[in-house]
Amino acid sequence: MPAVHINGKAIAEDLRKELRSKVEELQEKFPGFKPHLAIIQVGGRPDSDVYIRMKVKAGTETGFLVTHKHLPRTTTETQLLEVIRDYNSQSEVHGIIVQLPLDSDHHIDEVTITNAVEPEKDVDGFTRFNTGALAQKGELPRLYSCTPKGCMHLIESTGVDISGKKAVVVGRSDIVGRPVAQLLLRKSATVAICHSKTQDLEAEVRTADILIAAAGHPSLIKGAWIKPGAVVIDCGINSIPDSSRKSGRRLVGDVEFDIAKEVAGFITPVPGGVGPMTVAKLLENTFVAAKYSVMPRSWSLRLLKPPILRPVPSDIEVARLQPAKLVSMLASEIGLLPTELDPYGHYKAKVHLSVIDRLKHRKDGRYVVVAGMTPTPLGEGKSTTTVGLTQALGAHLGRNTFACLRQPSQGPTFGIKGGAAGGGYSQVIPMEEFNLHLTGDIHAISAANNLLAAAIDARMFHEATQSDEALYRRLIKSNKFSKIQLQRLEKLGIQETDPSKLTAEQRRQFCRLDVDPDTITWQRVVDTNDRFLRRITIGQSPTEQNKTRETQFDISVASELMAILALSTSFADMRARMDKIVVASNKQGEPVTACDLGVSGALAVLMKDTIMPTLMQTLEGTPVFVHAGPFANIAHGNSSIIADKIALKLVGPEGIVVTEAGFGADIGMEKFFNIKCRESGLIPNAVCLVCTVRALKMHGGGPPVSPGTPLAPEYKQENLELLEKGICNVERHIENAKKFGVPVVVAINAFATDTEAELSFLRERCIAAGALDAVVSSHWSDGGKGAVDLAESIIKATDHPSDFKFLYDVNLSIEEKIETICREMYRADGIEILPTAAEKIARYKAQGYNNLPICMAKTHLSFSHDPGLKGAPTCFKVPIRDIRASVGAGFLYPLCGTMSTMPGLPTRPCFFDVDIDPETGIIDGLF
Repeated sequence: MPAVHINGKAIAEDLRKELRSKVEELQEKFPGFKPHLAIIQVGGRPDSDVYIRMKVKAGTETGFLVTHKHLPRTTTETQLLEVIRDYNSQSEVHGIIVQLPLDSDHHIDEVTITNAVEPEKDVDGFTRFNTGALAQKGELPRLYSCTPKGCMHLIESTGVDISGKKAVVVGRSDIVGRPVAQLLLRKSATVAICHSKTQDLEAEVRTADILIAAAGHPSLIKGAWIKPGAVVIDCGINSIPDSSRKSGRRLVGDVEFDIAKEVAGFITPVPGGVGPMTVAKLLENTFVAAKYSVMPRSWSLRLLKPPILRPVPSDIEVARLQPAKLVSMLASEIGLLPTELDPYGHYKAKVHLSVIDRLKHRKDGRYVVVAGMTPTPLGEGKSTTTVGLTQALGAHLGRNTFACLRQPSQGPTFGIKGGAAGGGYSQVIPMEEFNLHLTGDIHAISAANNLLAAAIDARMFHEATQSDEALYRRLIKSNKFSKIQLQRLEKLGIQETDPSKLTAEQRRQFCRLDVDPDTITWQRVVDTNDRFLRRITIGQSPTEQNKTRETQFDISVASELMAILALSTSFADMRARMDKIVVASNKQGEPVTACDLGVSGALAVLMKDTIMPTLMQTLEGTPVFVHAGPFANIAHGNSSIIADKIALKLVGPEGIVVTEAGFGADIGMEKFFNIKCRESGLIPNAVCLVCTVRALKMHGGGPPVSPGTPLAPEYKQENLELLEKGICNVERHIENAKKFGVPVVVAINAFATDTEAELSFLRERCIAAGALDAVVSSHWSDGGKGAVDLAESIIKATDHPSDFKFLYDVNLSIEEKIETICREMYRADGIEILPTAAEKIARYKAQGYNNLPICMAKTHLSFSHDPGLKGAPTCFKVPIRDIRASVGAGFLYPLCGTMSTMPGLPTRPCFFDVDIDPETGIIDGLF
């Protein structure tokens, strides 16, 4: 009985229809989604042109975007590799193939080229990663070679059970022979691979229940060799002379078809058999790669299990006992592509913003902010709670979870507070790298900040010592305005762009900024606590011709550039914000910007890498983004919008992102909602409010709490009276959080000295005050396990609908917005605007800055402006002594008291304990 012809063309057509339906189905979930295949061709072989046209046509008809990059024959290996790298880095490209053979005037190593494609985009299945994974036991790789994949589909279409059958593969290429043999083995066939050196090929073929011919030799396998009833899959495509054809040639396979079809049970024709299936499987691979890039999925984290010791060792000892996993492994586990990662050593890496674009079709995860009660000077463990909660959610409850933290300044690290990696068994590792230079963002910000400061003084000096004409001549290079100088012309309303044609008055306008030295608000910065830089005199060298002025240094994280980084939504947004930075007013009262000084482009260059958040991990192996570190008084005190946005995409709709707001909730949480969420457009789902029995006792009238001083007995013994008097503080914070329409869960950060009666009393009062739940958490001593109950309550809170709303309308007057915050958040009776502040408010209104949000700069130790007023004070007015503008960051910050932006070193700084072993490189003394 003649063999059944396996119609590869028809099967491929059905597969493409199925793929089109799947694409349309995904497009309903992710509007705008389209699988994108990039085909790279070198030279112009006619057969390659034909194959590419087939792929483009099939892909387009199936609903794919197919890009054909056609390179000339003169292309070198280096140039081709660069094109591949470019496609690797494009998040919107899901699959890449390099059409083989390459047609170049230069030698190009095909192995090097095929392995240059990222495995996640290797839809041909040719990379060592994918071919190697296919050869190993375990799950099939996500992508593997198209022709073998098509062959298996064709075999299975016959209904023949592969298990136990003898399969003979003729050909041992990495493209067909070897991989199809591996696939047959996975189906429990007994497989023999034959090749040009095989002795007695006929005898081997005669034993085959399944024959795969992939040798590339016309009619190599004679029809008489075929075992009766065998399945014959002919992968050969060979062109032979045929005078009966118009072209003079025809295509044949590796099998003598006319005779074999009379013996075999099933056989593929050539053409019309394997060829169409190869194209269909290429599209299937591209769809798989595209779907993988957008579909949310549960992570398969390799969790770390640090040894829990008693008593709990120092933070650095705990961190050192748990080796971190490689950041490349962590990135792979959470769905980041290798091209989206810039490693800094083995355990931290910058993450590209292209992730947001790649996952733009994916719904965001749930968004939780960790805030705190009004703290003691020791802090109440917001960072530790953030990490502990993340570990509980990710390592113990199996949720895709990200923590987003600020980068710590080295000032406190070597001062008195220490690091900010969390503590105990809830911290970020490696903690030394976290607390020291990290990836250099703060240094880049310092360099950019100080360049701008230098530009201000240099410009004032040159304007004071040169005529209009000399100044104008030196500012113009090669008789041409630079791009940023054209921006200044536009601002001035000067339409002429030829430097030689400006009038004398226009030249004067262009080159003279006329900075009023008394209005300069931009200071130099350094990332060290140095009290003697709080007030300095500059310009004392004779070369500066007595152009001295008093100024100051701030600590680096107080720079507006840090706030800009934290509030930017993209690199373009950051660059645009830098143009808007107001450094002073001119003598006419108009704002002078970084753009006017011509320096904003250079600032962006210095900070180009800072825009990428840094990926690290917790002690239990869950992911953490560390990015930005703005002050929580003169700035908004939150980690970056970009880190949160990337994390929300990576965790997917059922995942959770836990981000931290600095200081107490009256400051950090309020700014998170009114400034950060207003800029980002993100909707928070829950507040985790951290409190401690210790801090509430202090607010109830307990003795002072000071760093470096032993705690008084009241804090180590049960004292319900002090606790009851101070509990009004956390109750007010709960009320405040609820004003934003977001559910609140209180995290009671338990200390060993807390009693059961104190904890129960605190929990009951928090729930009575309106918290959805209040949960005692022991994450410091027990890690994620100690925060599981808290994590479960947070999940329930995020199940509730968020009725999020802002506290005020930005279109209100500056005074009204300030008063709203003071009345609603602090419970003040009102505000008192002092003369300096009134003058500044009038100026900012005139300059067009009335509609910026407000960033209150006040003490973090009280609801009021007075750090001595504890608990939940009332009957006070908030004095507004001054107000300043961070126009680039996008807010105004009123000063409610004396704000130090340069901490000083204490009598005994932390650095006394910090040292490094010169032989092992191990650091001691950080905490």
